Amino acid sequence: MAQILAPTTQWQMRITKNSMTPSLVTTKTWSSLLLKQKKSGNTKSLSKFRVYALKSENNTINRLENLLNLDITPYTDKIIAEYIWIGGSGIDLRSKSRTIPRPVEHPSELPKWNYDGSSTGQAPGEDSEVILYPQAIFKDPFRGGNNILVICDTYTPAGEPIPTNKRARAAEIFSNQKVINEVPWYGIEQEYTLMQTNVQWPLGWPVGGYPGPQGPYYCGVGADKSFGRDISDAHYKACLYAGINISGTNGEVMPGQWEYQVGPSVGIEAGDHIWCSRYLLERITEQAGVVLTLDPKPIEGDWNGAGCHTNYSTKSMREEGGFEVIKKAILNLSLRHKEHISAYGEGNERRLTGKHETASITTFSWVVANRVCSFRVGCDTEKQGKGYLEDRRPASNMDDTLLPRYLLKLQFYGGPPRG
Repeated sequence: MAQILAPTTQWQMRITKNSMTPSLVTTKTWSSLLLKQKKSGNTKSLSKFRVYALKSENNTINRLENLLNLDITPYTDKIIAEYIWIGGSGIDLRSKSRTIPRPVEHPSELPKWNYDGSSTGQAPGEDSEVILYPQAIFKDPFRGGNNILVICDTYTPAGEPIPTNKRARAAEIFSNQKVINEVPWYGIEQEYTLMQTNVQWPLGWPVGGYPGPQGPYYCGVGADKSFGRDISDAHYKACLYAGINISGTNGEVMPGQWEYQVGPSVGIEAGDHIWCSRYLLERITEQAGVVLTLDPKPIEGDWNGAGCHTNYSTKSMREEGGFEVIKKAILNLSLRHKEHISAYGEGNERRLTGKHETASITTFSWVVANRVCSFRVGCDTEKQGKGYLEDRRPASNMDDTLLPRYLLKLQFYGGPPRG
């Protein structure tokens, strides 16, 4: 899990049909998302992730383009903050924009805000106000300049976390001095599937039909093997621009399916970074006219599902004698297998079948190297006597503030986290 630092340069994004004219991406015509690093003689000036308006049916360029790409930095100190939160399903993302008087560097400088929780399935109509607490800031690759993305969690007006706010309890656990001293690292492997609009069928697949069997698609190259690479690349660079600790990406086993990795991240940062990366992916697929799904088994049959494998270690695991600490942690985790599964994503029973590089959902197992298990330990970890473990059970749609809580709580206290 090598750390990749965010660069200082920024990129432009174009949606193109050819090298000259912006156009609408449809299921029939796949248009590239090209990211070009802008070179500028003024090192102090900031470019931005350009948004090109879509071409209308009569080939007239939408005149909104100039306004969408307008750089407001020379004209005002005000910035736009996009407040982002998790909706009522526990997996959907919501956001809205707010003007802030000046650039900020820390979430504490931002005001709390509110929204109508009855419209997101998080509050009754007669008492619908939910309060947003800013918790993490990222640079906005869509608007550029000093504009920001703000990851928030959600509370009642009385200051109590609402039921879908899993971050509050996670932050409480990560603030424990015993946990802080162990410096918990997380490396999260987020898999996802790109779907054609309207037909809800994977990108690159013939509508109503199937591609060739799995085999050539994993890390594959070529127009008949790789579908959606431009979206993956656009997302990769947008994450680096935003300051998300993304460490890699690759095409997955099922065609139209991709994976990216975030980490190593320390503590609560792991959840904040993965949720912001999901938001960026939703926005990029929105612009591309492609549907993103985190369903753990979007296509039934002899096709791999989508997971969110999580690599985890603490200071004790990474030091001499760490392998014994790892084995003890796995034993604690095995005692709560059913409770973990219940929190590891909806529809996971369709994925964890014992086939397609998964263990059975009903059985806990761990091995060295083998991927058909609940927990995998790498060969290097066994050989060196220290390292990390990989939880392979989480589904692609799990709440990534919940998993770190379980791993920590079970290792340190031998019981499940409450709430």
